[in-house]
Amino acid sequence: MSNQLPDWSNYRGVMVFVEQRESVAKPVSWQLLGAGKKLADKLEVPLMALVIGEHVENLADEAIGYGADQVYLCEGPELKDYRTRPYSRITLKLIENVKPEICLFGASATGRDLAGAIATHLPTGLTADTTELDVESHPSRLLLASRPAFSEKMMATILCKQYRPQMATARAGVFQALPRDASRTGKIIRIENPMKGEKIATQVMGFIEKQSGINLEEADIIVAGGRGLGGPEPFQMLQELADVLGGEVGASRACVDSGWIKHAHQVGQTGFTVRPKLYFAIGISGAVQHTVGMSNSDYIVAINKDPEAPIFQIAHYQIVGDLFQIVPALIDAFKQRKDQQSDPTVTLRSL
Repeated sequence: MSNQLPDWSNYRGVMVFVEQRESVAKPVSWQLLGAGKKLADKLEVPLMALVIGEHVENLADEAIGYGADQVYLCEGPELKDYRTRPYSRITLKLIENVKPEICLFGASATGRDLAGAIATHLPTGLTADTTELDVESHPSRLLLASRPAFSEKMMATILCKQYRPQMATARAGVFQALPRDASRTGKIIRIENPMKGEKIATQVMGFIEKQSGINLEEADIIVAGGRGLGGPEPFQMLQELADVLGGEVGASRACVDSGWIKHAHQVGQTGFTVRPKLYFAIGISGAVQHTVGMSNSDYIVAINKDPEAPIFQIAHYQIVGDLFQIVPALIDAFKQRKDQQSDPTVTLRSL
């Protein structure tokens, strides 16, 4: 069997799907443009964005500000809300005409549905929930899409050698958006909406917003606990620390599986991927299935009695000791300095 790769020389460029609701883009879209820009620069190709919806020209301008060189814009009243058939048909037609070599989608309910439908119709490969993206340069130009595998105990890099485009999804918070540059210029290309109302079998009657009250993905400060807490009761202590700091409480999968706390608090590969300014990992060993969900935090404070715990390898502040003594001390210290310092990291440096 020949190892020679097919000739994909007519496929060039990196394309990012810009997900929106009510003409407001999801943060993962700008984060993927940041990741896509690095890939496009390495391959020396343009970074493209696809914007679909009703009254969403503002998002085309924003996409250019976040790094896109070209934006394909498709508008129409039938496209106000996401539906698989119209969105997939528009995207498939664009891929057929433009031939991007890489397509990136957010790993949201919408992004997963759209990417899966497209990959099935083309057909091509799709790597889901990637946490790292890179490319090999000429001649292979392969997308290196990495994600946890083998019960989330190691990382696997997945290649799509035989088909184009190469496709991947990524969760919000995994990659970092570039600073928006309102002075950037780019090309906005309007494309026709081929899907009219009578051709679409489904209707969107409305959206029911999640009422859990927990929003880890947008939290600036997260206080997360792991198996080292020993049970559900210590989460009250973590909640007290989170309340003092104005943050949210997170947890490892082990705590959720043990019934100590609800899944809405879970951080990691099977929970939420987060990028807070400050992340406390308390009694968390640092298994890869957890760290892939929080390793991009600006500051990580790890508290663990085991000096060899893997979490210390990525932590900016390492505290070895009894969490049941350290956490109450931190609560008292932050309470005392709450009126004096607005940034918790300043207090951490002085402790």
